Amino acid sequence: MIVPNDLLVLLFLLIVGTAALMMKDLLAAIVLTGAYSFIMANVWLQLGACDVAFTEAAVGAGASTALMMACLSRVPRWEK
Repeated sequence: MIVPNDLLVLLFLLIVGTAALMMKDLLAAIVLTGAYSFIMANVWLQLGACDVAFTEAAVGAGASTALMMACLSRVPRWEK
């Protein structure tokens, strides 16, 4: 049985993921992908997979976001 809180998190996850795909501003897209990864880390934590949640938070929300920010300094910020 799915708890209403789980449905709310799933809905928020879908909204953030869709918004990240639709962004024309690359900085906003990077921030939203970091938020998506952080929400996924919370989902893994709710499922009881603490090791996967820690890895998702460290790699997904931390390192990947930092690397994408570094790449943003080399490319134009706005998509044409």
